[in-house]
Amino acid sequence: MHVFVTGGTGTIGTAVVAELLDTGHTVLALARSDASATTLESAGAEVLRGSLTDLDVLRTGAAGTDGVISLAFGRDYSDPEALARGIAEENAALTALGEELLGSDRPLVTVSGTPRAPGRAATEEDPLPTDGPVGGRALSVMAVLALASRGVRSSAVRMPRTVHEEGRGGFAGLLTEAARRTGVAGYPGDGSQRWPAVHARDAAVLFRLALERAPGGTAWHAVADEGDAVRDIAEVIGRRLGLPVERVPDETFGPFTPIFAADQPASSARTREALGWKPVHPGLLEDLENLRP
Repeated sequence: MHVFVTGGTGTIGTAVVAELLDTGHTVLALARSDASATTLESAGAEVLRGSLTDLDVLRTGAAGTDGVISLAFGRDYSDPEALARGIAEENAALTALGEELLGSDRPLVTVSGTPRAPGRAATEEDPLPTDGPVGGRALSVMAVLALASRGVRSSAVRMPRTVHEEGRGGFAGLLTEAARRTGVAGYPGDGSQRWPAVHARDAAVLFRLALERAPGGTAWHAVADEGDAVRDIAEVIGRRLGLPVERVPDETFGPFTPIFAADQPASSARTREALGWKPVHPGLLEDLENLRP
């Protein structure tokens, strides 16, 4: 397949582009900057210049390919307003991509997060929450999945709170950045809350499988580690960076505080059985051993 990919230079996107190319697909990738274009071309992808807000460019990319994997999202998480702008931009982009694919039976694979299920691990059948700081993303994903009734083979890969590679990425990466900035490997709450995690290269395989074979209107869980305790994550970060490990004020984590403080393990049993997905790369705690002071 010739696949249009947005967000192809991020932690997940880099792995997805490599996975597609390594398995015989070709890639047309959106590039906002010269640096991104060079990176993508070096990886073997064809480049389409533009940003997530260039809706006509997105439509062109979708029109000329066999399917779409949409991963791009704004990088400004500094305050609730910035996060809301990123969600609005993503929603407009997904709407444009979906409209271009109507009636074609071509795949549109998007990304979201795993939901919470109090007292147990969340499953693929659990609905995404539509409240909270990222509730708007859930509405966007629901709209994409609803396109299955209009001739789009739409699916969503739900990502855990940490997507990692070489110790970098995801919410664990944000903990690491905060630790370097403040001199403390901190965590919210009592640290017993659990975060699911996945290696970026394992997640990339699932995106490819969803592109190739997922039925329309379906959601899948890219979860390798069902739930690592946040304090355990902070302890590895602290040891690797030579920093003290302790609870820190909730405001340290800005608009993500409600998510950081929540216990949110997740299962991928159905995904593994239905799509044959099998994570093989290091888990989060092992991967964090790659951190350097």
